[in-house]
Amino acid sequence: FLLLGLFPPSRIGLFLFILIVLIFLMAFFGNLSMFLLILLDTHLHTPMYFLLSQLSLMDLNYISTIVPKMASNYLFGNKSISFIGCGVQSFFFLTLAGAEGLLLASMAYDRYVAICFPLHYPIRMSKKVCVLMITGSWIMGSINSCAHTVYALHIPYCRSRSINHFFCDVPAMLILACMDTWVYEYTVFVSTTILIAFPFIGIACSYGRVLHAICRMHSTEGRKKAYSTCSTHLTVVTFYYAPFAYTYLRPRSLRSPTEDKVLAVFYTILTPMLNPIIYSLRNKEVMGALRRV
Repeated sequence: FLLLGLFPPSRIGLFLFILIVLIFLMAFFGNLSMFLLILLDTHLHTPMYFLLSQLSLMDLNYISTIVPKMASNYLFGNKSISFIGCGVQSFFFLTLAGAEGLLLASMAYDRYVAICFPLHYPIRMSKKVCVLMITGSWIMGSINSCAHTVYALHIPYCRSRSINHFFCDVPAMLILACMDTWVYEYTVFVSTTILIAFPFIGIACSYGRVLHAICRMHSTEGRKKAYSTCSTHLTVVTFYYAPFAYTYLRPRSLRSPTEDKVLAVFYTILTPMLNPIIYSLRNKEVMGALRRV
């Protein structure tokens, strides 16, 4: 296949390329630092930070699956990717995307229990429950990804081999198929609903209950801090879920390659950069652990 890429061959394209590389480096080192910090500091060995470490690990792999190949294609002018290479990239992208969608919902549930049911927290968010949440996210993401990737590699491609995207996105590949793929497009809709739409509704409900609990707090300073934290978390979560859902839940007739590429930047590049900043580096416990380590 040929990946047509994200950047136009101009000075604006070069500027965007440099910007994306800088964002990639921030995301890479931010998530790597967070993962190692939580691993090394025993004070952070709690369910909330255990989930955060998995988010950092997912984002680290997520951005590394897409940006290095896109950057090398732009720098060396070689836009080709092998058939198997395309399948591997698609598999890892879909696995990490699905797993992260479910993990973000688990993190929202963790905060919901911590604020609304603090006395029940050790039971509801025990180590066993935490491990089950993380394992379930990885397994469901992998199963979903395996099904989609195997299908994409077995359909006949008899049109142009040029994928109008900056990575091997299955819906972008389906345009090149020489068979009717409406049944598969329906399965994409179903899996996106299960892995993206439902978790987002769960997150919205969790934060709704959290905000309701905050409204009853007597401390004005505590309310302001909680509102600030919740609104920031919801902003980052929306940055991830909204473009993803909008891209994959629309029928093919309403999609445009340029719009899909712009939206993909949000959930493949910007969100992995913002997650360590929003969830971790603004946190006093994390900064304290950073000084100790």
